[in-house]
Amino acid sequence: MTSPLALTMGDPAGIGGEIALKAWEARRTGFSFVLIDDPARFPAGSVREVASAAAACSVFAEALPVLPLSLAARAVPGKPDAANAPAIIASIERAVALTQAGETSAVVTSPINKAVLYGAGFAHPGHTEFLAALTGAPLPVMMLASPMLRVVPVTIHVSLRRALEMLTTEAIVAASRITAAALREQFGIAHPRLAVAGLNPHAGEGGAMGDEEQRIIVPALDALRAEGIDVSGPWPPDTMFTSDARARYDVAICMYHDQALIPIKTLDMTHGVNVTLGLPIIRTSPDHGTAYDIAGRGIADPSSLIAALDLAAHLARSRL
Repeated sequence: MTSPLALTMGDPAGIGGEIALKAWEARRTGFSFVLIDDPARFPAGSVREVASAAAACSVFAEALPVLPLSLAARAVPGKPDAANAPAIIASIERAVALTQAGETSAVVTSPINKAVLYGAGFAHPGHTEFLAALTGAPLPVMMLASPMLRVVPVTIHVSLRRALEMLTTEAIVAASRITAAALREQFGIAHPRLAVAGLNPHAGEGGAMGDEEQRIIVPALDALRAEGIDVSGPWPPDTMFTSDARARYDVAICMYHDQALIPIKTLDMTHGVNVTLGLPIIRTSPDHGTAYDIAGRGIADPSSLIAALDLAAHLARSRL
């Protein structure tokens, strides 16, 4: 890789800056990354301001390179400030623009708090939808990946009631199709196996606990099989995440947000990575939030960010 990864600021009141420095201290060989942030908020000598992404590679061995972006208010750990929302948003926009222009090879996003951003015109439920809007992607798919499990929720950042309204055969087919293609083309899995979760307890118990499996999910499975995709299900959600069950598939297609995220965060919170599929660029993110409660205490674990950087670099290499 000749171009660095672009790492966004995230919420400066959270742990993003701390784990960025720790990830740099644990830097991997073969790739570098540049942080889009306010260099004034970091300890003297720990970062180095650069004028371009290209310059980041030459200084990466000595200091964390930072493309400067000024904050409107001093960042106080654990105390988010809406005055900094425009800078948080601008960091994401710049990372995407740099990657689209080929100046950086992928986007890695630090955690944000959407509520802090809404007053600055942020009109999206989360990073995934914002990145789709910035890149013009018609259908972003959120995948959480770790060495123990990969999951994809068909519906994402909506209420459970709204998720049930949005769940359709077409939505399951579209998310599964994009996931299967990404596993083949980016993750190097020649014949990906998709396990599709049921919606209801015991996957509906043959209709006794709901008919969504027969009415919505099974037709999706039939359509996917007709396309040659290896898909199984609907699996009872309460048993499909055991170690024996996980050995039989490469990704779990889940019906709503928590059905997907609870098992992976329980199994492997430390190494989980959020990957957005269906974008024209590569995007990963650590699988945790801003962690205001421990911000500024020096105890934040950078493992998930390091995993996100590693995966972004791996995916970028696969495109070369």
